[in-house]
Amino acid sequence: MVDVALWFGGDLSVGPTGDIALAGGSMLVEQRVLRRLLTNAGDYIWQRGYGAGLGKFVGEPAASAMMAGVTRIQMLQEAGVASTPAPRVTANATLDGTVNLLVQYADAQTGYMSSLNFSV
Repeated sequence: MVDVALWFGGDLSVGPTGDIALAGGSMLVEQRVLRRLLTNAGDYIWQRGYGAGLGKFVGEPAASAMMAGVTRIQMLQEAGVASTPAPRVTANATLDGTVNLLVQYADAQTGYMSSLNFSV
């Protein structure tokens, strides 16, 4: 499957042939995972349960534990992520309140392990 290459919060980009850039395979799964985790639940009116809304946890006590739990649940709802082995999520809070997330998951089509590391 192929879709438009559009990272969360980013702009459309030009592909090598001058058309809109496309994403497929593991890049597409990574885009979708990041979009799911950063989209607020309820923002898509046609899919109310879509989105982890990780941004809402910023500044909350015990945010890293809550973020890890919500991330695990949302990862299992993403079609491109295999349910076995279960996705692993590590969340570490820094002194300035930033939470660093490491999400490790298996691609549902290839079975290859992938990881996504980002801060909220």
